[in-house]
Amino acid sequence: MSRTVIRSGTVVSLDSDIGDLEDADVLVEDGEIVEIGHGLSTDNAEVIDASDHIVLPGFVDSHIHLAQTQVRGIAGDWSLMNEYFDHMLGNITGLYQPEDAYLGGLFGGLEKLYTGTTTALDWSYPNTLEHGERAVDALRDAGLRAVYTYGPPGDDAAKWWYNSDVGLPEQNIRDLYDEKIRDDDLLSLGLGLRGPDFCTDETARRDLELARELGALSSIHMGAAQWTSSEYNDEYQGFGTLSDMLGPDVNIAHGNHFTQEDIQHAVDAGVSFSATPEVEMQMGHGIPVTGKVLKAGGRPTWGVDVSSAISGDMTTQMRVGLQTHRMLANQPQLEDGEEVTKLDLTARDTLEMATIEGARALGMEDQIGSLTPGKRADIIMVDANDFMTAPAHSPVQTVVFEIEPSHIDTVLVDGEVVKRDGTLLNPAVTDEFDRFKQSGRRLIEESGIDL
Repeated sequence: MSRTVIRSGTVVSLDSDIGDLEDADVLVEDGEIVEIGHGLSTDNAEVIDASDHIVLPGFVDSHIHLAQTQVRGIAGDWSLMNEYFDHMLGNITGLYQPEDAYLGGLFGGLEKLYTGTTTALDWSYPNTLEHGERAVDALRDAGLRAVYTYGPPGDDAAKWWYNSDVGLPEQNIRDLYDEKIRDDDLLSLGLGLRGPDFCTDETARRDLELARELGALSSIHMGAAQWTSSEYNDEYQGFGTLSDMLGPDVNIAHGNHFTQEDIQHAVDAGVSFSATPEVEMQMGHGIPVTGKVLKAGGRPTWGVDVSSAISGDMTTQMRVGLQTHRMLANQPQLEDGEEVTKLDLTARDTLEMATIEGARALGMEDQIGSLTPGKRADIIMVDANDFMTAPAHSPVQTVVFEIEPSHIDTVLVDGEVVKRDGTLLNPAVTDEFDRFKQSGRRLIEESGIDL
């Protein structure tokens, strides 16, 4: 039995029964959190000194396209409906070879771990079964806990988008699950659905039925930008044909233009929402769905979305999402000539949306998302004694507002240390780095896009 004690840290458990503890220990055995308390026995255990550190659950990114990592830094000035759809979905994704899918996913996963995200939903566009296999290999080799989400292939935008009548490649998905995912404790299967925004009613329902048959999470891009124009499905309204099929196994990415009535219907059915605030504000998706979901009694989650445009750091999404919501909530009072005297979303709220709420959206709330005995030990440690973080009067506010990735100096996934003293331990960081860069350069060169 492997045994680890994280010793004398400020524990932000995000478990309401445990709360926040000063100078506390976390005992981990065989990847499971066994006990949280003071003065726990260190017999036969590796001891990790957490003094002057904040100890909390790893972040959960509920929506990201990891394979875009080697083309990072190209989409920061792109709009969604023009450059992104034309250049990324209509061009670059079709150029990916299986090794490109592997290298993008590998370094995307490593970036996630370096920045404190221990779980991510990786929304993938595998051109072939081999692309999907190598993308899953990347997640495994990175050491990330992940929902590999098999979406429409990226080889033919006209075939897979624009009111498509072609269903997801069922046999490829079944083969990938059986061969690569079923027996891996860190991996689970998701299906990346287009929904009635982008495919026919029959196709949308058939894909969701397939996900349910496989016991897979359904992640659907819906309700952003002007996807309801005649170029796509001009008969689509709200959830369209999926309205009677919603449930807790459905996660909606974006949802910016859903009405409050639509959101209420979805929340009542148990649907989760992934807001990706930085990308949504840049690319023209619309106002993040945060406020509508909260008004409906739900709890949204955060995601990065496209690493071709922005950093994979989840603390940025926590801040941007929180402060954007506050700005929008404050503005009506200011316009009425009233002073803002209370904020309706807190630092702890946004941290929960990046941890336990993300875990709930991915169907993992009984495994991860809080430091709770019986859950898996996905844990991060934040240096609270750096000149940029000390004195950490409020541990939660320090994590949300003050830190950068370098302050996350220790990361554990399933009890295994993957980042120690600020350095990732995975040799792939250096061993595969040149291939990673070469992959990105080739994709951009072959795409012919003008940067």
